[in-house]
Amino acid sequence: MEESDLVRRAAAGDAAAAEQIWVTHRRWIAAVLLAHKPRQTDLEDLLQEVALSVVQKINQLDDPSALKPWLRMIAVNTARATGRKQTRRRGLLRLVRPDVASESVSDLTTREGKERQARARKLGLLIDQLPENYRECVLLRCARGMSHKQISDVTGLPETTVETRIARGRRMLRELAQKPAKERAAMVEAVARSES
Repeated sequence: MEESDLVRRAAAGDAAAAEQIWVTHRRWIAAVLLAHKPRQTDLEDLLQEVALSVVQKINQLDDPSALKPWLRMIAVNTARATGRKQTRRRGLLRLVRPDVASESVSDLTTREGKERQARARKLGLLIDQLPENYRECVLLRCARGMSHKQISDVTGLPETTVETRIARGRRMLRELAQKPAKERAAMVEAVARSES
């Protein structure tokens, strides 16, 4: 069967045709992902994301003969989006945990500067202990100053969910700050289990 016929069948909802397209092209898609993915990202995770996009969007492919460029575009965009997410996350953490090298010497030598730096480090360590779904919303609100609506637009979550995660995240931070280290770890683990 010709590839253009497979594309038409997959676009019409034929799962076997979509699977055949994926099996045929998976290896070179993996090579494209390897060339564009961030270092610490798992290739299999990216392949799953690409496969999902292909199945969901194949009906949007107007020209069946353009399948390979279309698949490549999805692979490259998936890898780049993953890199942007990781870069944003690292940037947000840098806002909460200021680098000692970036502060002036006078800020580090004053008592006030040292206290501010110690508080920032402690807050950064506490934020790192929050479950990821709370951590992201709290950082976007507190470190970036984004509104609930803006966070909703960025994360794709309903505004009420964003508000809830920020409120619960702040409450967890207050509770974490008051607990010894062993109790903090147990608390975070329990929250993570209940969210799963």
